[in-house]
Amino acid sequence: MFPNVFDYKPIEQDYRIWLVVNPSVWLMPILFAVLLIALVVHSYAINLPGRGFAGTAPVVAPAVVVAPAPAG
Repeated sequence: MFPNVFDYKPIEQDYRIWLVVNPSVWLMPILFAVLLIALVVHSYAINLPGRGFAGTAPVVAPAVVVAPAPAG
């Protein structure tokens, strides 16, 4: 049923993927899909509450009050 399963040699037979995925047809759509996914993930991450640039005030350290040393 599965002849040559154990005779697979990736160095000699890895060209077969390009018989199915022709780069001249699929390269740009794949790159556009990756770009779209990256933009969606980054826009989500930037808009998380308390993260990114939207609606966050800069964090300011509280002022430290130092008591004067006792005279003596």
